[in-house]
Amino acid sequence: MPAGLRVAALLLTPPRLWPYLLLGEYAYLAHIRYPLVETLGLPWVILASLFLLPLVALVVRVHAASMRSQQIYWLLSLAACSAILIAIVRLSTMHLLWPIPPEESLLSSLGRHVLGEYIGILTIAPLALLWLKRRDPPIGARALRIPSIASVLAVVALGSVSGFIPLELTSIKTSIQLTMVAPVIALTCMHGWRGAAVGVPLLNLAIHLTTPSTGLSGSFDPSTFKTQQVIAATGTGLLALGSRISHLYYEHLQKRSSDRAKALSLTRSAQMAGEMDLRARALDIRNLGDNFDQALSDMADWLRHSGHEELATSLLGTTVLHSRKFREQVSMVYPTSLEHVGLYLALQIGGISEAWSDTHRLTLRRLGGDPCCLSMGLQLATYRTLTEAVSLLIQNEAGQVEVRARCGCIQKTRGILVSVSLLDMGQNLSAGTVAQATKRLAGRAIVYGGTVQCRRNRIRILLVEDAPN
Repeated sequence: MPAGLRVAALLLTPPRLWPYLLLGEYAYLAHIRYPLVETLGLPWVILASLFLLPLVALVVRVHAASMRSQQIYWLLSLAACSAILIAIVRLSTMHLLWPIPPEESLLSSLGRHVLGEYIGILTIAPLALLWLKRRDPPIGARALRIPSIASVLAVVALGSVSGFIPLELTSIKTSIQLTMVAPVIALTCMHGWRGAAVGVPLLNLAIHLTTPSTGLSGSFDPSTFKTQQVIAATGTGLLALGSRISHLYYEHLQKRSSDRAKALSLTRSAQMAGEMDLRARALDIRNLGDNFDQALSDMADWLRHSGHEELATSLLGTTVLHSRKFREQVSMVYPTSLEHVGLYLALQIGGISEAWSDTHRLTLRRLGGDPCCLSMGLQLATYRTLTEAVSLLIQNEAGQVEVRARCGCIQKTRGILVSVSLLDMGQNLSAGTVAQATKRLAGRAIVYGGTVQCRRNRIRILLVEDAPN
């Protein structure tokens, strides 16, 4: 277990604080080993306590570049290297510095120590890694919460049962301990390496707590050692399997995210292309209207010079009236004023404003923020979505309609929130209006990473985009 604590502490602590870890461990080991000075010698007490954490820190430092990866194969390599180095240093100092070296074979002792250190690291280090990567997106869905809890409880229950098995029934006890692997496998399949990072330590702790021990240095039980070998191999395999499952999941997630981003980008481009086509048509229609106005003005001048003053005045009055209506309709095809004065003023001075005024049912209030900080595509999408939402409420609902909007930037995201609501708070939107709003407005909102929500008497529209660097 101390080996696992060393690795976990080094993983959780920034390198600049590692000297404090070294001082803390050295002080602790000196405290517990000082009473052994007369028995095992002062050189062993000093040197055996000095090199363990630095060697593990070196191994962690070597694996630092791999820690950023979603795969955690590096944890198995780190655990194996740390276990081997700790065992070698520990046995070397024992055989070189103890007055009476251990009688056990060096290779046999090395194998047991490596296995013990390795299991200790796999018991604690995965939990530290789980904390380090707590902000990464999880694999398991909410639907897997109950099976996950059931798997954890199964491990605890089987471990408790094995603890009450008498020592004489060793085969039954071992079988129950090995059965605990099944729910850990289920956790790994459901949650990838995160499931293994919870299940493997839980499995190791359950076996450790239910295995009898004399508490004496060098105590050894062959059946327990065999079980530990199986558990070490199983833990390694589960962590490797969990890492592979997580890697495949993140690859699939990244591919889906990339495909979605590409589809949204293409849709935005298609929308802007359509808007530019409407812009060109609106400019052509406006030029055509200007030519008509000029021709009628020339005709009125000719009539005036010919002595038909009343006819000329009537023609000019009719021309002005129809020209204004014509320009209002053209501005509703494409709001060119939006390019010059921004979204809010385009809603108040464009043709759409005149159309809304004629209904005597719409009020623009609380238009907050500067819409000019938004991209032209986002402003156009907001314009189209907002006018569509107002049209829905005016056509399908009774009473006054109110429009509110606020735009701004938060961190690296900018956007606008629009609310189109009925002034009567007690009047809820009809089911037909809600269905049409969801169907007709959600397209542009989704393209710009936003949402459309229909609640009680209002339609709320959110459109967002990434802010430029």
